[in-house]
Amino acid sequence: MNLSENNKAPQPIVSLQHVSMHWRDRRILSDVNLDVCRGDFMAVTGPNGGGKTTLLRIMLKLLKPSSGKVVYAPLLKAGTIGYLPQKNMIDSHFPITVREVVASGLLGRDISSHDADEKVDTMLHTVGLVSHSSNCIGQLSGGQLQRALLGRALISDPYLLVLDEPLSYIDKRFEQQLYDILADVARTTTIVLVSHDMTAIAGMAGRHIIVDNGIHECKASHHYVRSDCD
Repeated sequence: MNLSENNKAPQPIVSLQHVSMHWRDRRILSDVNLDVCRGDFMAVTGPNGGGKTTLLRIMLKLLKPSSGKVVYAPLLKAGTIGYLPQKNMIDSHFPITVREVVASGLLGRDISSHDADEKVDTMLHTVGLVSHSSNCIGQLSGGQLQRALLGRALISDPYLLVLDEPLSYIDKRFEQQLYDILADVARTTTIVLVSHDMTAIAGMAGRHIIVDNGIHECKASHHYVRSDCD
């Protein structure tokens, strides 16, 4: 491989091009251009109502923008994206067990039932829910449900992992474990993570995006709010 090939800019696996989103008279996102490249660990923060979750949902093609488009690289297909939504987007009364939630992350993957069972067992152990595997999600605490959803997002070894407020509801003991999990996953997986608390995440991430109707890429090593990112 020659030097010019080594210096090529990384290719985006997701590209948001001139994306805007309006709801009734409210502007949520305005003319957003953002590339997520292979190997990125992208931390996303910003004020409440600034459009962080909307940005993620558009990125995942769960929400159609008012204008603009989202382009995926050919390698992104069913089963290659793991997604942890905010807990308040989940119907906790739905009759599904913890084990079934985690196993649902393997839907669309070509895997034998034996291997799937082994992966589910391993993931339940990773997120500390072995003893709750037969419980319906309505019986869980907020932190336990968050861990079940994290297990679902991780189990397929996704090419792209998108996490919306993964620190919400979890206790301090599992929080440190989550950092360890993310550090390990980041070796092979592209990560986009939304969080209000950037204290630990900022040091792990290689890119820092502030969302406040538009986007701003922050070059500072640590930040909490936009004013810290001059």
